[in-house]
Amino acid sequence: MAHTKSQGKTNQKTTRPGKRLGVKLFGGQVVKLGQIIIRQRGTKFKVGKNVGLGKDHTIFAMKPGVIEFKKALGRTIVSVA
Repeated sequence: MAHTKSQGKTNQKTTRPGKRLGVKLFGGQVVKLGQIIIRQRGTKFKVGKNVGLGKDHTIFAMKPGVIEFKKALGRTIVSVA
């Protein structure tokens, strides 16, 4: 019979890489055609003019121009001018 209790693993820290979500280009910056502006889960940011929404809710530029962020109805709308 064992006199001391058996110990399990104590250091079970797993280092998993992040998903690299968030705003990639900010307001006033110049954007090219097809360039990713925001990577997001769900539609935290809404789509405006000259901007497309991917199936994973990624917002990208459909025309070259300058990025604009506008607050409306509790959401932020992203558009390219």
